[in-house]
Amino acid sequence: MIELNECKLCPVGCKINRNEGKIGKCKAGAKVKIARAGLHFFEEPCISGEKGSGTVFFTGCNLNCIYCQNYKVSQEYLGKEIEIEDLAKEFLRLEEEGANNINLVTGFMFVPHIIKALDIAKKEGLNIPVVYNSSGYESIDTLKMLEGYVDIYLPDLKYYFDDLAFNLSGVNDYFEVATKAIKEMYRQVGAPEFNEDGLIKKGLIIRHLVLPNHILNSKNVLKWISKNIDKNVYISIMGQYFPTYKAVDTDDINRKLTAEEYEKVKGYIEEFDIENGYFQELEENEEKYVPKFDEE
Repeated sequence: MIELNECKLCPVGCKINRNEGKIGKCKAGAKVKIARAGLHFFEEPCISGEKGSGTVFFTGCNLNCIYCQNYKVSQEYLGKEIEIEDLAKEFLRLEEEGANNINLVTGFMFVPHIIKALDIAKKEGLNIPVVYNSSGYESIDTLKMLEGYVDIYLPDLKYYFDDLAFNLSGVNDYFEVATKAIKEMYRQVGAPEFNEDGLIKKGLIIRHLVLPNHILNSKNVLKWISKNIDKNVYISIMGQYFPTYKAVDTDDINRKLTAEEYEKVKGYIEEFDIENGYFQELEENEEKYVPKFDEE
């Protein structure tokens, strides 16, 4: 694929030739690599519904989040290489199993492959919405390649503060890049639209994972959304944080959220007049949200 000759599919812009076996920050090669393709029941209610979301976890990432709950896939590169035709077959299999949608998790490095696979699958009758599930750290040019292919964008907006983004995820321009990317996603798909069963058909949902000891970060993220995106947008506030991977040895994030911290964030939702979205409940077993990659 010509896009891999000088890869600039993400904001890191490594410009390496993946077709010649060169490896950049995300560690992706020339072939698609996935860690899991199956029904997932712990997305937002309008995505998972009762039948589940047909979720494909791609291997690799351009961020180095030290608390990543999927670190086996993003940082340790668990997965298997497959052909584009096989990826299309996975999409069709998931639809046949009753998936509400095809949910592409961290797929930026394989966007050219995904587009070809979707073309194949649609010719074979694929007829469910496509979700692009993203860290938010995305290239505008790559997102434009996806226009007309993606029905639902599900990006994170992790950080407001650049120093926090650098310390926890290894990039120093996260907020600028992610906010521009989210505006492009919104331009493409707009506010959420739902079917008669309450499942999302099209639109943008912005996720934010609340981190312990960083409630001011959450406040500023929510304030930006309220000032810069249409009030009809949906926000998903996630309380599922637990210390994993390198976070267990990092002082300010080596514990779960407290109820008091989470209530403060809920208060900001009211303060900024954000009307639509979801809260996760704080639970004893946040680990349940993490797929069992070793079982596939």
